[in-house]
Amino acid sequence: MSNMREPRMEGMNSQYVRREVFCGNTCHELKRFWEREIGKQTYYRQSEEHRLGRSALRKLREEWKQRLETKLRLRNSPDEAERRTNVS
Repeated sequence: MSNMREPRMEGMNSQYVRREVFCGNTCHELKRFWEREIGKQTYYRQSEEHRLGRSALRKLREEWKQRLETKLRLRNSPDEAERRTNVS
């Protein structure tokens, strides 16, 4: 048996040969699997970003934020005007 292995392993490290046999199909299958998984996740992320971009909720929040900022400015501006007249 050992005579049969020797010619096949001429000039090669036995660990390298075993690794190549193990990884021959398995590594390519794993790579293909993870490439598909990454592709799926990328697709899901992009579709979710697109969906959120079209969402009315974001627009409504922005409108409410602007309204609140405007109200706060209007409330604060009379106070600032009074302070300026008192200081002058």
